[in-house]
Amino acid sequence: MYIIVVGAGNIGYPLIDIATNDENEVVVIENDAAKADEAARNFDCLVLEDDATEMATLEDAGIDRADALISTTDQDATNIMVCLLGKERDVPAIVSVVHDPAHMNLFRRIGVNTMENPQSLIADSLYRAVKRPSIKDYMRVGDTAEVFEITVDDDAPIAGETLSSAGSKGLLPKGVLIVAVERNGDADPITPHGNTEIRVGDMLTVYAQDGATPDVTDTFGHYEDHEFA
Repeated sequence: MYIIVVGAGNIGYPLIDIATNDENEVVVIENDAAKADEAARNFDCLVLEDDATEMATLEDAGIDRADALISTTDQDATNIMVCLLGKERDVPAIVSVVHDPAHMNLFRRIGVNTMENPQSLIADSLYRAVKRPSIKDYMRVGDTAEVFEITVDDDAPIAGETLSSAGSKGLLPKGVLIVAVERNGDADPITPHGNTEIRVGDMLTVYAQDGATPDVTDTFGHYEDHEFA
């Protein structure tokens, strides 16, 4: 993909790293000389030290052939302007960071995919790592549901059971589904069926309608979550 990244700061810099390592063609626009120089020295991409709210700058970055425009600056006003210019040139995918939740609807009204205040997301993840230490990774779905990853511990009630037997014995709480099983470090996860046996050490991807509550994580042998409930 041809990706234009606006901003090479705390959010943009690691994004540039990911995008270039994934062999995309990346152009960076950063108006801070020091940040622009650092990005140019460390990444195999074109870096423009200029103002991304000017259409001429975006044209220099190749906006007419861009597959995606991602605005990561710490100013919502700048990000909105960049996105509006991207919409004007019909960039297929436009994504922006939004720092003030009050601005979220404005971005959505102009048809921009958004990521809410990254500082709040980081804080929430750090708090979650303490409150639910058994959860490896998670994603909210709606108001209460979550998809998360969790390992099967030695004394997990579900260990050694198939999904069918676990269901018949009531070992899976209501609204909880196991959607993938990673075993022995295999690159390809198992798509589970009724006769799939859950084993100690499996990494499970789980959907929980009411979230990863301690009662849910008990199923997989992680009773320590009750200490932080």
